[in-house]
Amino acid sequence: MKRKYESLTLTQQRIIMISFIALFILVMFVVSYYVGRPLIEYAREPEKFKEWIDSYGILGRLIYILITTLQVIVAVIPGEPFEIAGGYCFGLVEGTLLCLTGITLGSIIIFLFVRKFGHYFVEIFIKKETMEKMKFLQNPKKLNALTFLIFAIPGTPKDLLTYTVGLTDMDIKTWAIISFIARVPSVISSTYAGASIGQKEYLKTGIIFGVTLVISFIGVLIYNKYSAEKD
Repeated sequence: MKRKYESLTLTQQRIIMISFIALFILVMFVVSYYVGRPLIEYAREPEKFKEWIDSYGILGRLIYILITTLQVIVAVIPGEPFEIAGGYCFGLVEGTLLCLTGITLGSIIIFLFVRKFGHYFVEIFIKKETMEKMKFLQNPKKLNALTFLIFAIPGTPKDLLTYTVGLTDMDIKTWAIISFIARVPSVISSTYAGASIGQKEYLKTGIIFGVTLVISFIGVLIYNKYSAEKD
Protein backbone atom coordinates (compact mmCIF):
# COMPACT_ATOMS: atom_id res chain seq x y z
CA MET A 1 0.00 0.00 0.00
CA LYS A 2 2.82 2.40 0.87
CA ARG A 3 4.60 1.71 -2.45
CA LYS A 4 1.41 2.34 -4.41
CA TYR A 5 0.94 5.67 -2.61
CA GLU A 6 4.53 6.75 -3.26
CA SER A 7 4.19 5.81 -6.94
CA LEU A 8 1.41 8.39 -7.41
CA THR A 9 2.14 11.90 -8.64
CA LEU A 10 2.49 14.70 -6.09
CA THR A 11 -0.90 16.10 -7.13
CA GLN A 12 -2.58 12.72 -6.67
CA GLN A 13 -0.96 12.30 -3.26
CA ARG A 14 -2.22 15.73 -2.19
CA ILE A 15 -5.76 14.92 -3.38
CA ILE A 16 -5.74 11.69 -1.37
CA MET A 17 -4.32 13.47 1.68
CA ILE A 18 -6.85 16.33 1.53
CA SER A 19 -9.71 13.88 0.98
CA PHE A 20 -8.63 11.80 3.97
CA ILE A 21 -8.25 14.84 6.21
CA ALA A 22 -11.65 16.17 5.10
CA LEU A 23 -13.19 12.78 5.94
CA PHE A 24 -11.46 12.83 9.33
CA ILE A 25 -12.86 16.29 10.10
CA LEU A 26 -16.35 15.18 9.05
CA VAL A 27 -16.13 12.10 11.28
CA MET A 28 -14.91 14.25 14.19
CA PHE A 29 -17.83 16.64 13.74
CA VAL A 30 -20.39 13.82 13.59
CA VAL A 31 -18.87 12.04 16.59
CA SER A 32 -18.70 15.30 18.60
CA TYR A 33 -22.32 16.18 17.90
CA TYR A 34 -24.03 12.80 18.10
CA VAL A 35 -21.77 10.96 20.55
CA GLY A 36 -19.64 13.52 22.41
CA ARG A 37 -22.44 15.82 23.57
CA PRO A 38 -24.67 13.05 24.99
CA LEU A 39 -21.69 11.41 26.71
CA ILE A 40 -20.62 14.69 28.32
CA GLU A 41 -24.12 15.26 29.69
CA TYR A 42 -24.16 11.68 30.93
CA ALA A 43 -20.73 11.98 32.56
CA ARG A 44 -21.82 15.13 34.39
CA GLU A 45 -24.30 12.94 36.26
CA PRO A 46 -21.91 10.34 37.76
CA GLU A 47 -24.68 8.19 39.23
CA LYS A 48 -26.35 7.69 35.84
CA PHE A 49 -22.99 7.21 34.14
CA LYS A 50 -22.02 4.52 36.68
CA GLU A 51 -25.36 2.79 36.25
CA TRP A 52 -24.85 2.78 32.48
CA ILE A 53 -21.26 1.50 32.71
CA ASP A 54 -22.20 -1.17 35.26
CA SER A 55 -24.93 -2.47 32.95
CA TYR A 56 -22.20 -3.78 30.64
CA GLY A 57 -20.46 -5.75 33.38
CA ILE A 58 -16.75 -6.33 32.81
CA LEU A 59 -17.08 -4.80 29.33
CA GLY A 60 -17.90 -1.50 31.01
CA ARG A 61 -14.19 -1.00 31.63
CA LEU A 62 -13.39 -1.48 27.95
CA ILE A 63 -16.16 0.95 27.02
CA TYR A 64 -14.76 3.53 29.43
CA ILE A 65 -11.27 3.16 27.91
CA LEU A 66 -12.72 3.65 24.42
CA ILE A 67 -14.58 6.76 25.59
CA THR A 68 -11.42 8.36 27.00
CA THR A 69 -9.55 7.39 23.82
CA LEU A 70 -12.24 9.10 21.75
CA GLN A 71 -12.07 12.21 23.93
CA VAL A 72 -8.37 12.66 23.22
CA ILE A 73 -8.78 12.21 19.46
CA VAL A 74 -11.79 14.53 19.28
CA ALA A 75 -10.07 17.32 21.22
CA VAL A 76 -13.18 19.52 21.41
CA ILE A 77 -14.71 17.03 23.84
CA PRO A 78 -13.55 18.00 27.37
CA GLY A 79 -11.82 15.26 29.31
CA GLU A 80 -12.42 16.26 32.92
CA PRO A 81 -16.07 15.06 33.16
CA PHE A 82 -14.95 11.58 32.09
CA GLU A 83 -11.98 11.59 34.47
CA ILE A 84 -14.27 12.49 37.38
CA ALA A 85 -16.79 9.88 36.24
CA GLY A 86 -13.98 7.30 36.10
CA GLY A 87 -13.09 7.92 39.73
CA TYR A 88 -16.76 7.72 40.69
CA CYS A 89 -17.34 4.47 38.80
CA PHE A 90 -14.14 2.56 39.50
CA GLY A 91 -12.49 4.27 42.46
CA LEU A 92 -9.22 6.19 42.60
CA VAL A 93 -6.68 3.54 41.55
CA GLU A 94 -8.63 1.63 38.90
CA GLY A 95 -10.29 4.77 37.56
CA THR A 96 -6.90 6.47 37.14
CA LEU A 97 -5.35 3.46 35.40
CA LEU A 98 -8.27 3.02 33.01
CA CYS A 99 -8.36 6.72 32.20
CA LEU A 100 -4.60 6.88 31.55
CA THR A 101 -4.85 3.81 29.32
CA GLY A 102 -7.49 5.46 27.14
CA ILE A 103 -5.62 8.76 27.04
CA THR A 104 -2.40 7.01 26.00
CA LEU A 105 -4.14 5.07 23.21
CA GLY A 106 -5.71 8.28 21.90
CA SER A 107 -2.38 10.09 22.07
CA ILE A 108 -0.65 7.32 20.10
CA ILE A 109 -3.34 7.39 17.41
CA ILE A 110 -2.95 11.17 16.98
CA PHE A 111 0.85 10.79 16.91
CA LEU A 112 0.59 8.28 14.05
CA PHE A 113 -1.84 10.51 12.12
CA VAL A 114 0.51 13.48 12.43
CA ARG A 115 3.53 11.42 11.37
CA LYS A 116 1.60 10.29 8.29
CA PHE A 117 0.17 13.66 7.18
CA GLY A 118 2.54 16.16 8.79
CA HIS A 119 1.86 19.83 9.44
CA TYR A 120 -1.01 19.88 6.92
CA PHE A 121 -3.00 17.78 9.36
CA VAL A 122 -1.97 19.72 12.46
CA GLU A 123 -2.71 23.16 11.00
CA ILE A 124 -6.37 22.19 10.61
CA PHE A 125 -6.69 22.16 14.39
CA ILE A 126 -3.99 24.59 15.52
CA LYS A 127 -3.27 28.10 14.25
CA LYS A 128 0.21 28.82 12.96
CA GLU A 129 0.61 31.51 15.63
CA THR A 130 -0.04 28.93 18.32
CA MET A 131 2.40 26.49 16.75
CA GLU A 132 5.04 29.22 16.72
CA LYS A 133 4.82 29.39 20.51
CA MET A 134 5.64 25.68 20.67
CA LYS A 135 8.94 25.99 18.81
CA PHE A 136 10.78 25.29 22.05
CA LEU A 137 9.78 21.64 21.51
CA GLN A 138 12.10 21.54 18.50
CA ASN A 139 15.16 21.45 20.78
CA PRO A 140 16.16 17.74 20.55
CA LYS A 141 18.28 17.89 23.71
CA LYS A 142 15.42 19.13 25.88
CA LEU A 143 12.44 17.69 23.97
CA ASN A 144 11.65 14.72 26.23
CA ALA A 145 12.19 16.60 29.50
CA LEU A 146 10.17 19.64 28.42
CA THR A 147 7.31 17.55 27.07
CA PHE A 148 7.17 15.51 30.28
CA LEU A 149 7.20 18.67 32.41
CA ILE A 150 4.45 20.37 30.40
CA PHE A 151 2.20 17.31 30.51
CA ALA A 152 2.81 16.87 34.24
CA ILE A 153 1.65 20.41 35.09
CA PRO A 154 -2.14 20.79 35.39
CA GLY A 155 -3.59 23.60 33.29
CA THR A 156 -1.23 23.42 30.31
CA PRO A 157 -2.81 22.96 26.82
CA LYS A 158 -2.23 19.21 26.59
CA ASP A 159 -4.73 18.62 23.79
CA LEU A 160 -2.93 21.12 21.55
CA LEU A 161 0.47 19.73 22.44
CA THR A 162 -0.71 16.20 21.67
CA TYR A 163 -1.24 17.26 18.07
CA THR A 164 2.20 18.88 17.75
CA VAL A 165 4.48 16.24 19.31
CA GLY A 166 4.20 14.13 16.16
CA LEU A 167 6.02 16.90 14.29
CA THR A 168 9.08 16.54 16.52
CA ASP A 169 11.84 13.90 16.50
CA MET A 170 10.39 12.05 19.49
CA ASP A 171 9.94 8.31 18.93
CA ILE A 172 6.57 6.67 19.55
CA LYS A 173 7.78 4.55 22.50
CA THR A 174 8.96 7.62 24.41
CA TRP A 175 5.72 9.42 23.56
CA ALA A 176 3.63 6.51 24.89
CA ILE A 177 5.56 6.49 28.18
CA ILE A 178 5.26 10.27 28.60
CA SER A 179 1.54 10.19 27.71
CA PHE A 180 0.87 7.64 30.44
CA ILE A 181 3.17 8.72 33.27
CA ALA A 182 3.31 12.52 32.89
CA ARG A 183 -0.47 12.89 32.95
CA VAL A 184 -0.79 11.14 36.33
CA PRO A 185 -0.96 14.37 38.45
CA SER A 186 -3.75 16.01 36.43
CA VAL A 187 -5.76 12.81 35.95
CA ILE A 188 -5.47 11.64 39.53
CA SER A 189 -6.77 14.98 40.85
CA SER A 190 -9.97 14.45 38.84
CA THR A 191 -10.42 10.74 39.59
CA TYR A 192 -9.74 11.43 43.28
CA ALA A 193 -12.50 14.04 43.21
CA GLY A 194 -14.82 11.54 41.52
CA ALA A 195 -14.02 8.86 44.09
CA SER A 196 -14.70 11.38 46.90
CA ILE A 197 -18.09 12.22 45.38
CA GLY A 198 -18.87 8.50 45.29
CA GLN A 199 -18.07 8.30 49.00
CA LYS A 200 -20.12 11.46 49.62
CA GLU A 201 -17.05 13.27 50.99
CA TYR A 202 -18.12 16.61 49.54
CA LEU A 203 -15.78 18.76 51.64
CA LYS A 204 -12.80 16.75 50.39
CA THR A 205 -14.11 17.08 46.83
CA GLY A 206 -14.32 20.86 47.18
CA ILE A 207 -10.77 21.05 48.54
CA ILE A 208 -9.46 18.89 45.67
CA PHE A 209 -11.14 21.10 43.07
CA GLY A 210 -9.86 24.25 44.79
CA VAL A 211 -6.26 23.04 44.96
CA THR A 212 -6.41 21.78 41.36
CA LEU A 213 -7.75 25.14 40.19
CA VAL A 214 -4.91 27.02 41.87
CA ILE A 215 -2.27 24.64 40.48
CA SER A 216 -3.81 24.86 37.01
CA PHE A 217 -3.73 28.66 37.13
CA ILE A 218 -0.06 28.60 38.11
CA GLY A 219 0.61 26.01 35.40
CA VAL A 220 -0.93 28.24 32.73
CA LEU A 221 1.18 31.19 33.87
CA ILE A 222 4.37 29.11 33.79
CA TYR A 223 3.58 27.73 30.34
CA ASN A 224 2.72 31.14 28.89
CA LYS A 225 5.87 32.70 30.34
CA TYR A 226 8.09 29.90 29.07
CA SER A 227 6.62 29.81 25.55
CA ALA A 228 6.85 33.61 25.31
CA GLU A 229 10.53 33.52 26.22
CA LYS A 230 11.20 31.00 23.47
CA ASP A 231 9.54 32.99 20.64
